[in-house]
Amino acid sequence: MSVVLIFLAAIAAIMIWWLAGQRLTSKPWLETGSVLLPDHHGTERAPLPAVKIGLFVFLGVVGALFSLAVSAYFMRAASADWWGMPIPRLLWVNTAALALSSAALQWAKREARHGRMESLRPALATGLALAVFFLAGQIQAWRELVAAGYVLADNPANSFFYMLTGLHGLHILGGLAVLAHTTVKAFAADIAPERLSLSVDLSAIYSHFMLAVWLLLFALFAGWANDFVDLCRTLIS
Repeated sequence: MSVVLIFLAAIAAIMIWWLAGQRLTSKPWLETGSVLLPDHHGTERAPLPAVKIGLFVFLGVVGALFSLAVSAYFMRAASADWWGMPIPRLLWVNTAALALSSAALQWAKREARHGRMESLRPALATGLALAVFFLAGQIQAWRELVAAGYVLADNPANSFFYMLTGLHGLHILGGLAVLAHTTVKAFAADIAPERLSLSVDLSAIYSHFMLAVWLLLFALFAGWANDFVDLCRTLIS
């Protein structure tokens, strides 16, 4: 439960920081002049696109969903019929692939911002390929576990593993649809990087968030989260 509270607190801190940066606590009815918001250097910047606000709201909902699932995991793990399952070594490779995919999209975001299309295309292609590799690796990890006898209905721990990794994989798949569309547009002829900047930015934000969720799940399956909870309880008591 402590891990869930910490995760929710981290999400809340990020949202508060972001809202503060957007000056949503200001009083626009008292302001006159341009609708563009000044930044910290006195220059003007465009207001945040509505689609990005929608993405942050969606990620907040997804974060709450995974937090509830992790909370249920901890409560169910206290039962007598719960026994752990081994973590396939392939998950380490998958984790590295997802981290590299997130890094590639951050690279693509920077290239799109500077208008360097010749570097944007390989960055997007790399991020897309690594994300697809991650999903394929997750499916292969499932197959290895099933072949070893760790089937879905055999143990509550197995059920939670397949449910959480499957739910995460579905969210990755949804992000891949947008990323694939953006990548195809990037390789189209005569398209300006400015037209792709927002899509690349959204894909990078989504990828970073799903990487953070996966790292939490991986720590949960590996048992590190339990050790962290025990440490927190020791410090509190």
